[in-house]
Amino acid sequence: MRIKHGLIIFVFLPFLSEAQLTTQWTSQVTPANAHREYPRPQMVRDEWQNLNGLWDYAITPEQDEKVTNWQGKILVPYPVESLLSGVKKAVGPINKLWYHKTFTVPAAWKNKHVLLHFEAVDWETKVSVNGRELGIHQGGYDAFSFDITSALKNSGDQHIVVSVWDPSNAGYQPQGKQWNNPRSIWYTATTGIWQTAWLEPVNEVSITDFKLVPDIHTKTLHISLANAEQYKGYTVQATAYDKGKKLSEASGTANSTDLRLTDVKLWSPDQPFLYDLTLTLLKDGKKTDAVKSYFGMRSISLGKDAMGVQRLLLNDQPLFQYGPLDQGFWPDGLYTAPTDEALRYDIEVEKKVGFNMIRKHVKVEPKRWYYWCDKLGILVWQDMPSGDRHIGGRDTDIVRTAQSSHQYKKELHQMIDQHYNSPAIVTWVPFNEGWGQFATGQIADFVKQWDPTRLVNSVSGWTDRGVGDMHDIHNYPKPAMPPLEANRAAILGEFGGQALVVKDHLWNNDLSLAPNHIQTSLTSDQLWQTYSSFIDSVYMLKKKGLAAAVYTQTTDVEMEVNGILTYDRRILKMDADKLKRIHTRLIKD
Repeated sequence: MRIKHGLIIFVFLPFLSEAQLTTQWTSQVTPANAHREYPRPQMVRDEWQNLNGLWDYAITPEQDEKVTNWQGKILVPYPVESLLSGVKKAVGPINKLWYHKTFTVPAAWKNKHVLLHFEAVDWETKVSVNGRELGIHQGGYDAFSFDITSALKNSGDQHIVVSVWDPSNAGYQPQGKQWNNPRSIWYTATTGIWQTAWLEPVNEVSITDFKLVPDIHTKTLHISLANAEQYKGYTVQATAYDKGKKLSEASGTANSTDLRLTDVKLWSPDQPFLYDLTLTLLKDGKKTDAVKSYFGMRSISLGKDAMGVQRLLLNDQPLFQYGPLDQGFWPDGLYTAPTDEALRYDIEVEKKVGFNMIRKHVKVEPKRWYYWCDKLGILVWQDMPSGDRHIGGRDTDIVRTAQSSHQYKKELHQMIDQHYNSPAIVTWVPFNEGWGQFATGQIADFVKQWDPTRLVNSVSGWTDRGVGDMHDIHNYPKPAMPPLEANRAAILGEFGGQALVVKDHLWNNDLSLAPNHIQTSLTSDQLWQTYSSFIDSVYMLKKKGLAAAVYTQTTDVEMEVNGILTYDRRILKMDADKLKRIHTRLIKD
């Protein structure tokens, strides 16, 4: 395997000789540099070990309980179906995917508890270390961990074995747009490890998670630790910084620590100011743990304008929110961006063309994606990934099985908890267009009660039940709006879908399986004329009371060619300056 001059990628990925769509980052990926960044930006410890890189893999029948022969190497954390994995094979619901890796434990970790973290594995995961099974996790989008201390050998190589089964759309679990037989608006499935795997040493009593709740009116950050009952007798010390300068410090309990600021700098898309934060856990005055974090001071709410129309308020001020539907798929990595730079790139483009919001569509991203949204400054409407059966616009809610309902609620709960502290996230979207929609009022109430600090768009699309903070409709291709209501904001959750086919930048040159509702523009000029006329219409609807709109979409995705960017991110289909000019007028005027 050659490493000099960046040639390792061509040795490792034989598929590059095929007609495979790549990005500008594809050739930069190597086993030595695959997503080496710290994966948890809002809870940072200095000591850790990245496990990304080459693992052994095998695909076996689903019923197999062990692997007798490893079939080759896979590059973690890229899905086995992807080019960047080095495997590029479908697994499907009748098979199981296996991983194996060896690692060593640093001598400095001897008296620590060692945690094995997986940021996301799709979907049912069994993990063993040195032959000892640690447990099973079900969920495709949430991080999970095992304390592997008791399974470790005193020295030498340690062995991790992971098995994964994923039915994708053949199951009831949240899967978003992953499909075993991709076509039209349904895309290639992701199986197995698709976010960073890593090790972390911690003390016996350590911070496991926490919630940060900013209150801009009292200039206070409310802090509470998860599982607070285990910290009886401990003190929490919180310190806020601005570029290394200490601004404020407070002590409290795990249940409640209030950090008060004097001159508050508010977070917004125009000025995304982030405070640095250190949380220290003390027992009898001695430090037992400390983590670094950050926070933004901002509020999101509903409020009426001078005409009595419900608007979306950021920091108590009306703000028209406009941005793209963003699906987070990549031609080389599928669910996994090729690099952290690539992950950041889409957000940078969205900012460059003047969007102030992103609707993250039926997918939950790695924590670093939300970090870049927080840091660069863009609002996020976060969809819950869909699953189970779909209903039409005039149908009643489906009745899920107890198992399906439990899994949905569990993963919804985890999504909210694990991304609770991101100031960029301002809206939760439990359902899209009747996909898996059930017990709508109950789910909307649950989300609002669990996170009263954000808005709830209970249903984006055609199956409104009169609950939540928004009445959201989808209308293609031209903009439209729902009737104004006294207590909910009027939202255009999807519109547009204007396609431009860019030769040599297509996932598949045969567009016969493309969505039939997408209208094709023959030239970039024609696309611009159509799009700019749509923005004029949205502007007029805003004057009538529309509070936000979402254009479909950021990038082409597989058979869909209606992105403002091509799927490989190499071509922006309209002029960036012209886009920013009309978007700024829409948002600001």
